[in-house]
Amino acid sequence: MTATKAMSLRLDQALAAELSAVARADEMTISDAVREAVTKHIAERRVDPDFQKSLKRRLEEDRRVLEQLAA
Repeated sequence: MTATKAMSLRLDQALAAELSAVARADEMTISDAVREAVTKHIAERRVDPDFQKSLKRRLEEDRRVLEQLAA
């Protein structure tokens, strides 16, 4: 069994209503619809060159800070 993490999500009323309608039309739970959307979003970000550049910059910044803390 895969471990899960409970998270809360705040949406405005209109977006929540649209999400609920989409999930019902797709015959899935709201949680499943959100998981599917998040999975697709992450997959898109992984192949985006600008995101990759930003991610590498953040990794380098974090590495420097962690090295300073460990010294």
